[in-house]
This record gives sequence, C-alpha cells and structure tokens, in this order.
Amino acid sequence: MVDRKDIGSWLSGPDTSGVSKYPGERLGLPESGPGSVARAGRRIAAICIDWGIALLISNFAFGGDSWATLAVFAVEQTLLVGTLGYSIGHRIMGIAVVKPGGGTPGPLAGLVRAVLLCLVVPAVIFDPDQRGLHDKAMNTLLIRR
Repeated sequence: MVDRKDIGSWLSGPDTSGVSKYPGERLGLPESGPGSVARAGRRIAAICIDWGIALLISNFAFGGDSWATLAVFAVEQTLLVGTLGYSIGHRIMGIAVVKPGGGTPGPLAGLVRAVLLCLVVPAVIFDPDQRGLHDKAMNTLLIRR
C-alpha cells in the first residue's frame, strides 16, 4: 500500500538545500554592486562592443576579412584582458576579469580565454555562478567594477 510519506518528497519538490541563492554566493561574492558576478546583459553588451571594434579595425586594415576580424578580436582579448583585466567593451560596461583572490588574470589566462571565447561554445556553457567554460578553464571571474 502507498503511504503518504512515499509521495511526500515528490509533492514538496526537489531538494534545494545545496543550491546558492544568487550567482557568486558559493564564491563568496556579494549579490549585487561592485565585486558581484557580472550578469548576462553586461557581458553580451561588452562582447558586442569588442566585436564591433574588431570589425572596424578589420574593415580598415584588412578589407573586412572575417578571419582577420576574428584575429583582431582574439588579439584584443588576449592583450587587454591578460594585462589590464578588461577589454574595451568590459571597461565601457563596468566589468572586469579577475582571479578569485583578486588581481589581473595574466597573459596565459588572457590567451586561453581568448581562444576559447573565439570558439563561442565554451562561452555559452556556464555554471550556476555564471562562469563560462573559458572562465572555469583559467579560474577567472567576470565581476562588476
């Protein structure tokens, strides 16, 4: 015979005791404001700005070749994120790439992040803390400044 306790867990819904309340909580980041995880809107706007800049440079310098645009984008991401911790789009949108303890990612992290970002798929697969595979691979975070 079916008892109420057999179906009680189904009626009460899934266990959410291990789920964080907001992105970045598990990483010790604030819910909002400076230092919080950058949300999707800012990220998308930043990458659109960076791609637009790469497209402009490619059009003037290389005649608009699509591979040249991708290369300019990758170089911008590698150099700026690796050294300053942000690209032009990141800076405009008020976000930055940091290591979990703080500080800039470094040249290797900038290079690996740029290569994975150019592949697109790693950037659209993300965890509950909104860290894409390109961020997880180099242990970086995209936060609000």
